[in-house]
Amino acid sequence: MNTLSRTITGIIAIILGLVIIMDGYTKPVILIYGIFFIIIGIVILFNKKEDDIEKIKTKGGEK
Repeated sequence: MNTLSRTITGIIAIILGLVIIMDGYTKPVILIYGIFFIIIGIVILFNKKEDDIEKIKTKGGEK
């Protein structure tokens, strides 16, 4: 996932989590889903290891 799509997806997940938390303020079960979406959004937003590309190792003359 490139930087732009990671940022957009993370922000949308965080906003969705906040909306669910605001809507589920009276229902404790729904709060869990809101917290879950916020955590997932933060992980997506700050995960930079996915952008690293591993170099392919070759054996002998094989490509």
